[in-house]
Amino acid sequence: MGQLESAGYTGQMAARPGGRLMCFTCHTVSDASQLEVEALRRTEGASDPDDMLAVVALACPRCGARAAVVLGYGPESGEDDAEVLLALAPRHRA
Repeated sequence: MGQLESAGYTGQMAARPGGRLMCFTCHTVSDASQLEVEALRRTEGASDPDDMLAVVALACPRCGARAAVVLGYGPESGEDDAEVLLALAPRHRA
């Protein structure tokens, strides 16, 4: 996250039901499939490798805030996170 913040991704987004993301800067909820992935990093938990996370850098289509969202993936991920990752996947190839 520190590298993304240093690169200007200081805002935050969160997954919402239906493959949508909410920008915490302007509170707009957008379809994840409409956002462009600017960077994606996969991580595992230091103490628990089953804590699989994806940190995604995006820009809000309404206010332009450069933001990051942390999404769980794998068997322990939540449904909202999984829907967002699926919506983003066709537009980004890791």
